[in-house]
Amino acid sequence: MRKTIPLDQLTIGMTIVGMDKSWLATPFLRHRVRITRRNQIDKLKRVGVRFVEVEGEKGEEAVAVPPPGENPTPILARVPDEPLESQPDHRTTTFDEELPVAHDIYRSAKGVVEAAMNDVRIGRAIDGDGINELVTGMVDSILRNADALVSLSRLKSFDEYTFFHSVNTSVLSVALGRRLGLSPQTLHLLGSGTLLHDIGKTKIPLEILNKPGRFEPHEFEIMKQHALRGVEVLSATTGFQEEIVRPALEHHERVDGTGYPFGRQRAELTPFGLIASIVDVYDAMTSDRCYHKGLPAHRVLQHLYNLGRDGHLDSKFVQQFIQCVGVYPVGSCVLLDTGEAGIVSQLNEDQPVNPKVILVRDANLCTMPPKPINLKEQETKPIRKIIAVMDSKELTIDVEMYLGAARSNT
Repeated sequence: MRKTIPLDQLTIGMTIVGMDKSWLATPFLRHRVRITRRNQIDKLKRVGVRFVEVEGEKGEEAVAVPPPGENPTPILARVPDEPLESQPDHRTTTFDEELPVAHDIYRSAKGVVEAAMNDVRIGRAIDGDGINELVTGMVDSILRNADALVSLSRLKSFDEYTFFHSVNTSVLSVALGRRLGLSPQTLHLLGSGTLLHDIGKTKIPLEILNKPGRFEPHEFEIMKQHALRGVEVLSATTGFQEEIVRPALEHHERVDGTGYPFGRQRAELTPFGLIASIVDVYDAMTSDRCYHKGLPAHRVLQHLYNLGRDGHLDSKFVQQFIQCVGVYPVGSCVLLDTGEAGIVSQLNEDQPVNPKVILVRDANLCTMPPKPINLKEQETKPIRKIIAVMDSKELTIDVEMYLGAARSNT
């Protein structure tokens, strides 16, 4: 039985199946929502909903009571006020042990994203089982040792930017979520949502999506539609929970209301959206695009810090992300106090300023045979220290070549 009622008559236990506003203008992404909390009604009032269409069994308006012991708080609210920095490291494998597994997951992830986007383009349903299996493996790997899979986010391809960007955004988001103390269940939802956060780009004309240059204003307005088009695709996908849709909707929103598609502010955004917005910027700015070269990671981290400080991104999440990828992210080109230059190959979480480095330039900055060292465990002099971050392009250092060779030997 369905009936239309004023919003003031909506009570806990009712199921909404329609309203006098677009669903996309509300906090709810599904076109059918059971009211379980008073704040859901308050949110509808704030966006201007006046009438709703409700559905109930024989017109009854039963109050929904959660089972004993069940936490009725929505899953997206279960983010600790403080990150779990003080908790012991629960990793169960070493970096070298986890790296081969991470390689397999990363290669599979690129293929899964590519297949999902191709399916959407030709009107087929997304393979939810494939997404689920992949993200389960990704979350398990990051819980065992986050550094292995995170280090692979350096892998990028100019020709396949969208696929690699989706994978990297998912990997880095799950790693940040782990640092924030999210449960494995929540990490799985976060990983799935960020893996598909750009799925709406499949609905953007290819001549705009692949334009080799900056967009004209009217083209950018079309490009901005990918957020809502992604919501449409994911909301129509059977088996996907609402949380999975949030990164697609919110990854271009900003906490001060200057983002799109709705210009929502901090209180209206979910943790998934706040996380996705940070990681999306980081991976996009460190990637080579048709209209700009990727920037060094340390410069992008400084930019993110400034965006957090100035109120565009969530400052607490930004600070935790910087700690997550490291003071010197994997792939950074660093100058040592000996005059040598090297590439950061692995983080030491307990000593972030002393990572593992592959020396590739001698004290005269001339090419030398690669020499791996761990700045944390130096026993012979000279005791090396990092004094600056350098641009690998200026030194003509092929970072991926060195890291790839190092990984193939592990």
